[in-house]
Amino acid sequence: MKAVVLAAGEGTRLRPLTEDKPKGMVEVDGKPILTHCFEQLVELGADELVVVVGYLKQNIIEHYGDEFEGVPITYAHQREQKGLAHALLNVEEHIDDDFMLLLGDNIFQANLEDVVRRQQEDRADAAFLVEEVDWEDASRYGVCDTNQYGEITDVVEKPEEPPSNLVMTGFYTFTPAIFHACHLVQPSNRGEYEISEAIDLLIQSGRTIDAIGLEGWRIDVGYPEDRDEAEKRLTETQSAESESQPSAES
Repeated sequence: MKAVVLAAGEGTRLRPLTEDKPKGMVEVDGKPILTHCFEQLVELGADELVVVVGYLKQNIIEHYGDEFEGVPITYAHQREQKGLAHALLNVEEHIDDDFMLLLGDNIFQANLEDVVRRQQEDRADAAFLVEEVDWEDASRYGVCDTNQYGEITDVVEKPEEPPSNLVMTGFYTFTPAIFHACHLVQPSNRGEYEISEAIDLLIQSGRTIDAIGLEGWRIDVGYPEDRDEAEKRLTETQSAESESQPSAES
């Protein structure tokens, strides 16, 4: 399964960390965010990484070259940042089957494999991780409604009055049907082509989209303090893992 990584953003909210580098190259725990992303996707079985680049793209291309841990990398250039649906359309020519999509500014320590497994079961046209957040924070995200079967019935991008506190995270799986939906998306009030609108169009067309509850944690690295929190979480996770390892007998 191919994996698409969206990494074209300028990261203005991360300044001064992004004054001379794209958001995906900001280091967290000693390595760029994109390295964390690529490592997880390779572990999930990605056989090709398709990376959407834009702002200071050469930093990314020169750093990673044409492969990562033996997995080939293909780059697609998003010339203007007009939203996630617009970014996704830049890879349409490279995708002909089910694929993973990861936002390149997210750090995950979570059950991503459950999303991939659900997609491979062929019962869903798309699946993605969702998590419950505080109600006052829900308006920052794409907010979901689900039915009793755990299927997404509605998605609203950054609503002023959220219908729930269940929000999309930055990891999805799709069939190529998502590209047709992205072509139909109209600009939102923010002037962007929203991925949530494309997902909603899939739902309206009768497609099945499954919500997988997040087990673990994820950090959307949007501000410098988010980078600090991600480093703290990773350090805690590594410490817990080392403590759980049986000590070698002398």
